[in-house]
Amino acid sequence: MNKLLILLASIFLLPIETKAPNSHSAFRDGEWFQFRIHYGIFNASYATLSVNETTLKGKDVYHVVGKGSTTGLARMFFKVDDNYESYFDKEKLIPYKFIRQIDEGGYTKDLEINFNHEQDKATVFNHKHNRTTTINTPDGIQDLISAFYYLRNSYDFSNFKIGQEVDLELLYDDDEIFNFKLRFLGWETLNTKFGKVRCLKFRPYVQSGRIFKEKESVTLWVSDDKNRVPVRIQADLIIGSLKADLNAFKGLKHQFKIQLD
Repeated sequence: MNKLLILLASIFLLPIETKAPNSHSAFRDGEWFQFRIHYGIFNASYATLSVNETTLKGKDVYHVVGKGSTTGLARMFFKVDDNYESYFDKEKLIPYKFIRQIDEGGYTKDLEINFNHEQDKATVFNHKHNRTTTINTPDGIQDLISAFYYLRNSYDFSNFKIGQEVDLELLYDDDEIFNFKLRFLGWETLNTKFGKVRCLKFRPYVQSGRIFKEKESVTLWVSDDKNRVPVRIQADLIIGSLKADLNAFKGLKHQFKIQLD
């Protein structure tokens, strides 16, 4: 689930020159995605993302919850139970609170991050180790989930140039800010369970050697419509390969475009 969310955030890293503030709203309260994740020949897990409106300390926010867990035979070999939550401003789409609770084959984390955008600082509570860390943050900092929704909602895709590379700064751990680089590859129509979907295609640069086979081991597709729905992710790993497909959805704000033959 952790790797999937990192890649989903990376899908929408667009250049500042193409930004069109408040051009439209790509999502709304009640939106829900489910992804089916395959590891090699195994249906390894499912991951979901859900959006709900609420309040946090008197502020109107979106509360997004991301969950993932292994299923079936894969769970016998590698148990995964992940929970991610983000509370971000409904208008500015900046994060106020981020929760990361993961158990991946015995590797666990239990973090809570509170963002202070006025002071450009974030306070990270590591509940597992009973440790508190303060990190200086740049303007525009996002957490792992809020970035996905902020960039879906705030950028114009029409001016993309093939080969364009961009960066984004994220904070989702208690040690440092993470920088991601992404390259736009063009357009491609995918055959999905819903029909043929025209997509924007991306290649994020990832760290090779620990999980991914090469720096350019990952490919991502997102629907070329007003929803900007993540449709597919593929990755070559050190051992085997991973593929995540959109399996179900509801509550989209705009029509999900399917191409007719």
